[in-house]
Amino acid sequence: MRTYGSVAFSLIPSTESTELADDIRELFEELSRTLRHGQRAYSGECHPSLDVLESDSTIEVIVDVAGVAPDAIRLLFRGGVLVVAGEKAPYATSDAQTFHLVEREFGRFARAVRLTGAFDIDSTTATLRDGELRILLPKLEERRGRPHRIPVQGR
Repeated sequence: MRTYGSVAFSLIPSTESTELADDIRELFEELSRTLRHGQRAYSGECHPSLDVLESDSTIEVIVDVAGVAPDAIRLLFRGGVLVVAGEKAPYATSDAQTFHLVEREFGRFARAVRLTGAFDIDSTTATLRDGELRILLPKLEERRGRPHRIPVQGR
């Protein structure tokens, strides 16, 4: 768990995300049902890089998803964990082409980030532009631990 400013976060490796397995499986099943043939990655696993940034009012998660269409990405926030899942299909090739070097990853991916703090999930935005998925989670003011005066009324 890392703490920066008022928000702590930790990356959740796929080997430790068993509690999220059902959610991730459902996201992949939805992608299987809704993506066109050319958008599907029928094998392989992809590991897009991500960054987590904080300002006074937001947490921003940036994920490198070059070559992935917006409809091939699913986002889920549950129990303080943001899940980014999707499929990166390989580009179409012909029999006349020969690969000399292949470094880019293709396939399904799921990244999970545990965030602590209070967020306005209904106002969260996700934008895909220039190969970057930017997820902006507005913070809510933390009220726990603060004293609250309770007025006493007479009858």
